[in-house]
Amino acid sequence: MLLVTGGAGFIGTNFVLQQAAQTAEPIVVLDKLTYAANPANLAALRGKAGFELEPGDIGDRALVAALLERYQPRAIVHFAAESHVDRSIAESDAFVRTNVLGTHVLLEEARRYWSGLGSASPAQKAFRFLHVSTDEVFGSLGAEDPAFHERSPYAPNSPYSASKAASDHLVRAWFHTYGLPTIITNCSNNYGPYQFPEKLIPLTIHRALAGAPIPVYGDGSNVRDWLHVSDHCSALVRVLDQSPPGESWVIGGNAERRNLDLVQTLCSVLDRLRPRGAGARYAELITFVTDRPGHDQRYAIDATRLREELGWTPSWSFTDGLEQTVRWYLDHPEWMADVTSGRYREWIDQQYGARA
Repeated sequence: MLLVTGGAGFIGTNFVLQQAAQTAEPIVVLDKLTYAANPANLAALRGKAGFELEPGDIGDRALVAALLERYQPRAIVHFAAESHVDRSIAESDAFVRTNVLGTHVLLEEARRYWSGLGSASPAQKAFRFLHVSTDEVFGSLGAEDPAFHERSPYAPNSPYSASKAASDHLVRAWFHTYGLPTIITNCSNNYGPYQFPEKLIPLTIHRALAGAPIPVYGDGSNVRDWLHVSDHCSALVRVLDQSPPGESWVIGGNAERRNLDLVQTLCSVLDRLRPRGAGARYAELITFVTDRPGHDQRYAIDATRLREELGWTPSWSFTDGLEQTVRWYLDHPEWMADVTSGRYREWIDQQYGARA
């Protein structure tokens, strides 16, 4: 049995669906179902034996304790987090509350549960707490700097990355102080199906199809390493099954791209798959907006250790993965329409309206 926090969000959804398709292991999802989570993502699993969706907050100590007692998981896979840098700049409270305090509650209740399994019992030896984090905790790289690796120093630059760095430190401390068998992963930028359209790739697709300005921060020179979400999920399974406790792993797609180049590529794919008509091109919608405060220049991941020690490499090329992603959004207009109504429109107007 796996207890997956944040399993109705973007990466959590893909992890749960991938696991359900590949194994018969029961899965319980704990999710607060905030704006970026969508229970409809997991609709195909409703009524399936061994699957449960438990609405709730990871910061609710009594609820977490009750779920651990009821379901007796062999592992907690912890995705639940506030994750959008722009929102953390505008309102940091939720990020500290969920990412730091919520993770603390999970760790404490996991420690109580794990300790209660019995000293040196098979269940206690097998238990794992997998904490899914981000490469943003390492700060920003220059153009010629070597990529992040497992020993890169922490240097977070946004309220979001600072809150994730804090949660990483808590997880590490609970291993070293209490012996709780934790594992930390730090991944590069994910993309793929079910990603909420506040992030660059689905935002670009949504704005392009609506004929609206496509916002690009600054001059678009910021660089990110892109990782297909299904590859990320396969890496997490590998780490969960094979990593010793107390380890940290970085996971990357080996696909660095400037933001502007990425947006232009997306526009080209859309030109081919869903032409605007009358000779118009989606790239004509690109609009440069005032840069994000403290915008990190470059992220990159060196996942050599993961490849050499656990045998994991990404299976998606960036070209194929990006086209698959665009096709998914084109094939699921009802999903996009559902998640982009109401408060989403207010946020986009607030964030980009005056600058686009």
